[in-house]
Amino acid sequence: MSKTNSWIVKPPLWLRWLFPGVLWRQNTEEKRVFLTFDDGPVPGVTPWVIEQLNIADAKATFFCIGDNIRKYPGVFGKLRQEGFETGTHGYAHQPGHKTGRKGYFEDIDRGLEYCGKVNWFRPPHGIIFPWWVSEIRKKKLQVVLWDVLSCDYDRTLSPAEVTDNVLSNVRPGSVIVFHDSLKAWPNLKIALPAVLQWLKTNGYTTELLTTINQNKRKL
Repeated sequence: MSKTNSWIVKPPLWLRWLFPGVLWRQNTEEKRVFLTFDDGPVPGVTPWVIEQLNIADAKATFFCIGDNIRKYPGVFGKLRQEGFETGTHGYAHQPGHKTGRKGYFEDIDRGLEYCGKVNWFRPPHGIIFPWWVSEIRKKKLQVVLWDVLSCDYDRTLSPAEVTDNVLSNVRPGSVIVFHDSLKAWPNLKIALPAVLQWLKTNGYTTELLTTINQNKRKL
């Protein structure tokens, strides 16, 4: 059993209601889920994730940090070449409660300068004020949070606990978050293959966010 607070791994319904217009999961009975990765691109880690996804014939969406794209354009280019979907995670991974509105939106705009035209935005640290969502949508960006957070970045958790965070909470339509970062690497390198194998064995397919029917989103 994971030590992570359950409301962090799987946000409760009352929290989801506070953020209308945010994508949390798809309303479906089909065994399809949406793998996402935050905080890359990072040399070594991101290419390894790409390799694991290709081995499992899995699709995923990567929410990239603009500063990492600037530093590692070749790794970012590999994501695009391999056909994976990308979204923006801002430029400097600054949480909204520390930057204020002006700094937050400047960070989004700067991130977009490096990742190019994308459809998806995931707030750094998952922190955003509800009244900012509509402003972000004016930029033609859909805000994406999650239905299942692996917490692979948490060094107090073991790989088994990270794996359990996902497998104990996944359901049809889940948006699942991993991190292609150095911080997450000790857990990711064990948890991700285990999750990919479990999904395949249990009849789940992995899809890109663009396949989500706009009329079938669900809290």
